[in-house]
Amino acid sequence: MKGTMRAIIKPTAAAGAALATDWPIPQIGPKDLLIKVKAAAICGTDSHIYEWTPYAQSRVKPPTPIGHEFCGEVVEAGAQVENIQVGDMVAGETHIPCGKCLLCTTGQPHICQNMLILGIHTPGVFADYTSLPSVCAWKLPKGFDPEVGALLEPMGVGVHGALLGSLHAMNVAVLGSGPIGALAAATAAACGAKKVMVSDMEDVRLEMAKGLGATHLYNPKRDDVVAEVRKETGGYGADVVLEVTGVPAVMESALKMARKAGRVTFIGLPNNPIVFNDFANDLIYKELKVSGVTGRTMYETWYQVTALIESGKIDPKKVITHRFPLEKYDEGFRAARDRVGGKVLFLPELK
Repeated sequence: MKGTMRAIIKPTAAAGAALATDWPIPQIGPKDLLIKVKAAAICGTDSHIYEWTPYAQSRVKPPTPIGHEFCGEVVEAGAQVENIQVGDMVAGETHIPCGKCLLCTTGQPHICQNMLILGIHTPGVFADYTSLPSVCAWKLPKGFDPEVGALLEPMGVGVHGALLGSLHAMNVAVLGSGPIGALAAATAAACGAKKVMVSDMEDVRLEMAKGLGATHLYNPKRDDVVAEVRKETGGYGADVVLEVTGVPAVMESALKMARKAGRVTFIGLPNNPIVFNDFANDLIYKELKVSGVTGRTMYETWYQVTALIESGKIDPKKVITHRFPLEKYDEGFRAARDRVGGKVLFLPELK
């Protein structure tokens, strides 16, 4: 397809963004798809790019379209694409693997040694059209809600972290109730957790988690979260702790509130150095099982996410609080930056 389109771009190496109205429509290769974007969601990474933090400065090369969480309709397919057809609705796996390295060839392409990330190393999805390698397209059933499709990628992060081990009959603590944390809490509830204890600095986000199955809510502004979790677990601590904030002090508290031989999974990304003041007592002597997760496994997590939604146990749309057309990109990023709501969507067809 030839022509131009609208795209929210990072125009220069400085804070902010811009709407380009004449950006070239991507041209695809033989293994790629051209996709008409139906819905796209702002991620914390996109906020880093908008604000031009050191993270963004080391990875993004302006000018380029930004954004990576999305769902859309295939309008062109490369000559070597076999599993996807024009007219299919797809969601995008944003980790683009090389397919050749040790990790790719041993079943771990989501942490490919040469991995590229959509909307960071390649042009993004806050646009009328985007291109995507077909290996990164997750085909959706006919009639699938595009807004839910745009949430599968971030939901997959929470699901990946939550399902590293069993949750059934477990006491689970989730630290951070933004969209990923709330959906991780929903996963714990859907998978039979005994208690789902959620903490966040914003009550509106705690209520969002409650609507998705959280049983206990704590706000560190007024609650000693470690003490409360221990109290609710008979003094032992949580069987599973999912840390989603990336805040150093909260990351340290995750170790403290886990029971001996418990599991701690770090999902949030810290911006500052981490100091664990009592590493021996909080981790080594407790024999904790500690993991980090990035993205989603390809494609086990996608099957899990789809199954959870199709079961009716999780409604991801409960985390959506804002919807904007592309033209209101500044309002969208302000809403995401304020961190008092849930997911912010761009809907290119919204007027």
